[in-house]
Amino acid sequence: MNLAPFRIRRPSVFAVLLTLAGVAVFCALGTWQLRRAAYKETVLARFHNAASAPLVSVAGARADDEPDAYPHVEVTGTLEGDRVYLLDDQMRSGRLGVMVFVPFKPDDSGRVLLVNLGFLARMGPDTTTLPDIPPIPGRVVTLDGIYAPPPLPGLKLGGNPLPREKTWPKLVTFIDLRQ
Repeated sequence: MNLAPFRIRRPSVFAVLLTLAGVAVFCALGTWQLRRAAYKETVLARFHNAASAPLVSVAGARADDEPDAYPHVEVTGTLEGDRVYLLDDQMRSGRLGVMVFVPFKPDDSGRVLLVNLGFLARMGPDTTTLPDIPPIPGRVVTLDGIYAPPPLPGLKLGGNPLPREKTWPKLVTFIDLRQ
């Protein structure tokens, strides 16, 4: 058996440079993640505090240049209860369901808003049956809530089913305001 002394080799210049580049890249990624976490915490705090913020008009909310301001708005108009959109595959408290969205025509504007009326759990033993939608008032109502964009889609697999839907309510997997 050969018991020659163990010899340590010096790494090549390429290996040292590659290691230093890798350390630099991972430090930059870590810094980016920390900045992203701070930004997310700020956005969540704004959203949390929006419900207790002073009321502003929808025109004032639209004029706000900050995309993540989430102003607390009050608006008077009419819900279009005959045009209901159900955002599918939503989870709340471990239950599968839909988020109910209804167009809203403000009295002071020609631009229609999309109002989130909340979550409804799917019904039936296999949770495949759509929930019953409660009656939506067709009279003039005053709403107050948070002015925010619709939820961002995850993966848009299979395209948007909205154009293929022929009856109301329309079941969608993501909300595309252009369609």
